[in-house]
Amino acid sequence: EKFDFNANERVLLNRKDASAPKDLAAAKQVWRERLRFEYLQEKLARSGNKKNGQFSRSEYKSIKWDTNGPVELNHKLATNQFLEKLNLGSGHNTQSGNASVNIASGKPASKNGESTNAVPTLAKPAKPEAQEIAELLAKRYHRNLHIFQEMDREDVLEIYLTSLAHVYDPHTDYMGKSALEQFKISMSLALFGIGAQLRMDDDGYCNIERLMPGGPAIKSKQITEKERIVAVAQSNAAPADIVGMNLNKSVQLIRGPKGSEVRLTLESPETLERHIVSLIRDEIPLEDQQAKSKVIDLPGANGQTTRVGVIDLPSFYASFDTLNSPGKSVPRFTSVDVAMLIKKMKEESVRGIVLDLRRNGGGSLEEAIKLTGLFIKDGPVVQVKGPDGDPIIDSDEDPSILWDGPLVVLTSRFSASASEIVAAALQDYGRALIVGDSSTHGKGTVQSLNQLKSFPQMANLEVTPDPGALKFTIRKFYRASGGSTQFEGVTPDVVLPSVFNYSKDIGEKSLDYPLPWDTIASAKYEKVDRVAPYLSELKKNSDQRLAKSKDFGYIREDIANFVKHQEDKTMSLNEKERLKEKAEDDARQKARDHERLARKTPEPKVYEITLKNAGLPGLPPPVVKTNSVTAKITGSGADAHASASVSVPRAPLGTSDVDADEETPPAVDATLDETESILVDYLNLLGKVLTAKK
Repeated sequence: EKFDFNANERVLLNRKDASAPKDLAAAKQVWRERLRFEYLQEKLARSGNKKNGQFSRSEYKSIKWDTNGPVELNHKLATNQFLEKLNLGSGHNTQSGNASVNIASGKPASKNGESTNAVPTLAKPAKPEAQEIAELLAKRYHRNLHIFQEMDREDVLEIYLTSLAHVYDPHTDYMGKSALEQFKISMSLALFGIGAQLRMDDDGYCNIERLMPGGPAIKSKQITEKERIVAVAQSNAAPADIVGMNLNKSVQLIRGPKGSEVRLTLESPETLERHIVSLIRDEIPLEDQQAKSKVIDLPGANGQTTRVGVIDLPSFYASFDTLNSPGKSVPRFTSVDVAMLIKKMKEESVRGIVLDLRRNGGGSLEEAIKLTGLFIKDGPVVQVKGPDGDPIIDSDEDPSILWDGPLVVLTSRFSASASEIVAAALQDYGRALIVGDSSTHGKGTVQSLNQLKSFPQMANLEVTPDPGALKFTIRKFYRASGGSTQFEGVTPDVVLPSVFNYSKDIGEKSLDYPLPWDTIASAKYEKVDRVAPYLSELKKNSDQRLAKSKDFGYIREDIANFVKHQEDKTMSLNEKERLKEKAEDDARQKARDHERLARKTPEPKVYEITLKNAGLPGLPPPVVKTNSVTAKITGSGADAHASASVSVPRAPLGTSDVDADEETPPAVDATLDETESILVDYLNLLGKVLTAKK
């Protein structure tokens, strides 16, 4: 069918609250409109990314040639063969990034009468765009169907029991064997495997996206990124074909106990050559999810700087074990890691600290209590109460304080559970200033993890060899002051503008069957009251900055646009209207980039501190915050890009076939920038330099 996108039609994308189709004909119409939307999305993406039928760099690797030039796309031609056909040679370097190709000969044309070393651009393939899109969508739908067809009885059981568990509350879950193992990994930040990030492609191949530093795969020097795994064998067992297999099941075959052998059959997507690599599984630490920090020198008046520290804490992790766990991981604890970072910042004489919990979804309650104890003398941190009996008070028993200086906690609507406990406790004590979105997530319930294999009733169950675990809600969290963090979350002392403040799909309130908010009696604790005396002045100064801030002006524009689209849950199927909207969005973003590039404000000096370098003397070299350059190589959108610390030369203006590179400003984190400014205000209001107690 040839789709038409000229009428003023709209499609409902989120059908959660819509009524079910009344019959098969109505159901088919719903899918037809959905398919039209997906078709238009692909068409718009191509119109925005390709110009004059040119190809991206990545597409050059898949051109099939005959004596007259390029014929069709495939995945069998090696890069070197392709470059040889262009008479460029496999080791040739691109200089200008622009050239054209004579379609008849396949040879690079000259530019202005001179030879060029550039990567060429080719005419678009003979296959019509409509056919390409149709084939892509068909492949996508068949892949999705294949996922369902591949489900076994354990998969079906897990879906059913998970749905049943969610009727009781949104945080009661059933976990099958693989889900339980993934839970353990997320808590302990370690897994046992080969050290490779995998992705399933449209053809059902398991591709190696990235080799993780220090893992067996990269150490072997026999595996390269973008190769695909076609079979997996355990020790001396026969290999199992994993082409078309569900990615989760493939991962389960590749993972295994520390010290065990796994043999991978790897295939090059270009030459289709295969080779077998034998690896010994080892522990793979998930370092990108560990605590990390920055020491920042913020420029001020008269050339003076203020040194502050920022701790980025993605979760409250702790070593976690399950029954029959395959190997023991190196113990990792949030409180220990954060203490190491704080000690480093004290050595470098930071005057205040920002604890960033914006993307922290929770984790270990014990670690949340211990971390709070790094900033308070001692006393109750959280109260826990079940349906019966008196509340249990969990306290910090250690009277020592690691950091007694100014402290700001940065939260968001994604800060949940254990991170809300920390923010609430430090707010109740008056120990820290809380800054962020209008509220945190509101997940104030306690779950107990029970492995079903340990129950006698499950011993003779023949449904599955490992029945997994049930994580169910048993209690609720209450602040030291008595209010629950459930449902309402934690309200910051200083609320900053954010699109998330207006989202109806984020937070406990958006979930099905959430438990309500309530209160109990306050626990006895000693307030230090370090925030209230300064709060009014801090809010006033922040409001004045926000009113003048260009970045928060952009955020307010985004909020208005978001609210408008949130109320209208439909999307236009008119191509001209969508192209106009896209052009307006692009123009708006270009104007913002231009304004940001024109700024002359002094940049802060940032030193990144990780757990690996925290024990080394002095500071590492500062991060070079440069403008990035996105090369508009047609068909890719952003095949070439600059890293945060590398300067990339601009392409000469006026070159043919490819637009000139567009310089874009460094990424802006307006919320963190304003939080740092609030911390500086806080320091100034205190009227003296506060140092941490040794």
